[in-house]
Amino acid sequence: MGDGEPPPSQPSSAPLPHPKPPDAITMEDGKAPSSQPSSTPLPHPNSSITSWGNGKTSSPQRSSSPGLTLPYSAMAPSERPQTVDIQSEGSPHSGHSLTSDIIELSAEKWFLDWTTGVLAGSHSNTATFHRPGKVHGVITASPQIVEHMLKSNFENYPKGIRFRTLLEDFLGRGIFNTDGELWKIQRKTASYEFNTKSLRNFALENVTMELQTRLIPILENAAKNERILDFQDILERFAFDNICKVAFNVDPGCLIGDATSGGEFMQAFEDAATLSSGRFMYAFPGLYKIKKFLNLGSEKKLQNSIATVHEFADKIIRSRMEERAEKKDEDLLSRFIGNSENSAEFLRDIVISFILAGRDTTSSALSWFFWLLSSRSDMEEKILMELEIIRQKNHKVIGDTYNFDELREMNYLQAAISEAMRLYPPVPVDTKACKEDDILPGGTFIGKDWFISYHTYAMGRMENIWGKDCCEYRPERWLENGICKQENPFKFPVFHAGPRQCLGKDMAYIQMKSIAASILERFGMDVLLEKGKCPEHVLSLTLRMKGGLPVKVKDRNV
Repeated sequence: MGDGEPPPSQPSSAPLPHPKPPDAITMEDGKAPSSQPSSTPLPHPNSSITSWGNGKTSSPQRSSSPGLTLPYSAMAPSERPQTVDIQSEGSPHSGHSLTSDIIELSAEKWFLDWTTGVLAGSHSNTATFHRPGKVHGVITASPQIVEHMLKSNFENYPKGIRFRTLLEDFLGRGIFNTDGELWKIQRKTASYEFNTKSLRNFALENVTMELQTRLIPILENAAKNERILDFQDILERFAFDNICKVAFNVDPGCLIGDATSGGEFMQAFEDAATLSSGRFMYAFPGLYKIKKFLNLGSEKKLQNSIATVHEFADKIIRSRMEERAEKKDEDLLSRFIGNSENSAEFLRDIVISFILAGRDTTSSALSWFFWLLSSRSDMEEKILMELEIIRQKNHKVIGDTYNFDELREMNYLQAAISEAMRLYPPVPVDTKACKEDDILPGGTFIGKDWFISYHTYAMGRMENIWGKDCCEYRPERWLENGICKQENPFKFPVFHAGPRQCLGKDMAYIQMKSIAASILERFGMDVLLEKGKCPEHVLSLTLRMKGGLPVKVKDRNV
């Protein structure tokens, strides 16, 4: 959702079995890490079905605390794979130091939560990282360091050669995978378009039409026939159709087709994102190049997936160029097509970048939002009450569309969505490169050509940032006198921050609130999950649920 894409989120779930930890991981700090206990797993009131509404009115399923409690670490402190080596305080190299000889750390399901525990145990919420092949870096959950790298010392922390090289096959030279002048050119063009009133209006009109003519009828049909839906898949298809129409003025019709419509591209896109991000986790950086040269394993599958994605993107470009000869369009792609210096390959990179931004991030945020809401009917009732007040104030009934002003009045809904993204950010980790040696706020040294990653997922679980209730899902933390407040972007870098802050932030909130409001006021849902089971994270560029989000839909008005 930011302007750059990270190395991947690793699969993680809670509660998890405690796998055998890696043997060669060490940490160094000025003091021993604190043993902050894991929070209890998210409660699910029913044994096999978590109720999100009941089709009509629901009695609140309240937890013993004012909010849901989520695990910051899936492993007990005594079982975390770590040893402690004390360094003297004040050393410019102070901070946790991790050394790993794991061949593919991405295979470990507990990575996100384990690293969260490591950062929580560091006095600076920062760790240095060393791997074979001279790969060194820093991982941080410190807002001060995030501000330093994304704003104060921005020029010293570009994407870097390593990042660009690992993702180049998939993202090419698109805006999420470039630095310097090429990034500035793309940013300027996209920024101009995002700031136009015409695009904002078109985006809202399009999402409203997609809701009324496609998504709502699908949910009505599912409720009538008592079908089980993968709601994550539905949201991804909806977002894919929406971004293609807004950014390229092309309608792929993925949501309204049969079970296989757009399926080949959708699967290829997911595979390409997942396998590309997996390259970051090889302990030996050059291993993927050998596999690619020999056309083996994951690299063979990656190249096949990228070929399918490129074919789809090329079709969009050809279609838009043919239409452009007949009429003038002002969508995002048309502005890039209008520059004769942009090659077909470059235009393809633009298409892929905007699909990644528009499809994966909003669908990820909403999937986790609906899952979190599923066990808090009291919060659902607050959202429904807010929607009813807005409808009455503006003389509307359920099913009427909401305009910009009405959507902006949905403060509790925005707080609930923001709280979901705090705990499950669409982009859980983002990475930059260090151009020159630097001393980070707090005293941690970072060397030239090291990588530096800010851990957004971990930041949402830090007591010193969000308080002792940091592992609770509690939308009220975002409200001041009933108004949803704007958080410090370096404390909440879900939309990136600084010069590369997400251009579509406001549009994303408008669209997510429009989708959530339209669904919630019409439908209740039963989320089909085992008791106490949290969805696993999928290793990809964005935070997705492994196995999807299975739901049964119930019409509130029946």
